[in-house]
Amino acid sequence: MLELTPHEEAMRAGADGPAVQMAMRILATMARVYGAPRLLPIESAHIDGCLYHGFSGLEFARRLVAGGARVRVPTTLNVGAVDLVHPEYFRGTAEVGRHARELMAAYQEMGCLPIWTCAPYQARQRPAFGTQIAWAESNAIVFANSVLGARTNRYGDFIDICAALTGRAPAVGLHLAQNRRGQILYRLTGIPDRLLHEDVLYPVLGYLLGARSGSKIPVIEGLPEETTEDQLKALGAASASSGAVALFHAIGVTPEAETFAAAFHGGEPEETVPVTLADLRQTLSELSTAPAGPGETINVVALGSPHFSPEEFAALLPLLERFPPHPEVEFIVCTQRLVLAALEKRGWLEKLEAAGVQVVVDTCVVVTPIVRAREGILMTNSGKFAHYTPGNIGLQVVFGSLEECVRSGSLGHVWRDKDLWQEPTGT
Repeated sequence: MLELTPHEEAMRAGADGPAVQMAMRILATMARVYGAPRLLPIESAHIDGCLYHGFSGLEFARRLVAGGARVRVPTTLNVGAVDLVHPEYFRGTAEVGRHARELMAAYQEMGCLPIWTCAPYQARQRPAFGTQIAWAESNAIVFANSVLGARTNRYGDFIDICAALTGRAPAVGLHLAQNRRGQILYRLTGIPDRLLHEDVLYPVLGYLLGARSGSKIPVIEGLPEETTEDQLKALGAASASSGAVALFHAIGVTPEAETFAAAFHGGEPEETVPVTLADLRQTLSELSTAPAGPGETINVVALGSPHFSPEEFAALLPLLERFPPHPEVEFIVCTQRLVLAALEKRGWLEKLEAAGVQVVVDTCVVVTPIVRAREGILMTNSGKFAHYTPGNIGLQVVFGSLEECVRSGSLGHVWRDKDLWQEPTGT
């Protein structure tokens, strides 16, 4: 049975206004559904409800604003449906665009920080290890839990803002230490050393983990200690797309898995799954819905899901200088405003635009109409883009490494690194 503190009871009774009252009633109801015995205080929130999916979301936000809603903890905003810096990029109807902008403004009025990114952990919002938070947006959730060691369940639209307005979350699930132990061990076996250090491995491995783990907590054995934050970002985003992963551990890499024993809280895995090169190749093939061999015509290259970081742009620019986009290929990179400002300061944005690259902020191409092409093939290095592109925007997809995407975009057809997924020499 859910027990509320006197302060929480007062919020539910309307002492802090109608918006907080509604939020607390919703949160308390969901806590009972989860089986939580109490609520716990949070230190930050990240809101996905600012993305326009239909009028009901706007109506909910209007009601909160009318009720005097103000967030109680630092709260960041996920992507909206419009690039407010480049509104001309939006290709939807005028009515949808108007509603989308009103929704984004409503969340700002509640006191949320308008960073408009799916990667708040690479912007201003960087919760400390062990911090209790309430984050929405699947890749942000898995990154916060796994890479930062913060604690959040998978929160979605409406529950996220209710947590921000009350400063509370249900004391259940991944908020509790005992629920964060690893369950399935994935042991990398016979993976070439070169591939272990290539960015392209990580969304493929993440996609495999998500598909096989469901909502269980995977533990990875065999990743290099020097695995980068962007690689872990790509792994988590893909695992949360193909499955319901909200937390993974990588032994010797992530903060709650310094050792095998730490990852499993001193116990043993429920299951051990060897991951071979053949397994990864099979998953690689599943990430493409169109013929992915050399010579296949492509229409769009889209990068940046999660949003591109400065380090990813640093890797992209030299490739673009060598292989500029073909004039008939749309080349789009999604990022966030702070990165855009850094690109301008460094002179990189001018180079990108001169090469014909469209840099999008505040949103991304699979949640709102930006891509000009209405049919054909989109190529990406993002496991998340690969997963959602066919259903969300109706294009077929080819997945590849960053270099494969850039060189394909320059040629107008698929180019492949023929050595990338080969067996180790001498086997």
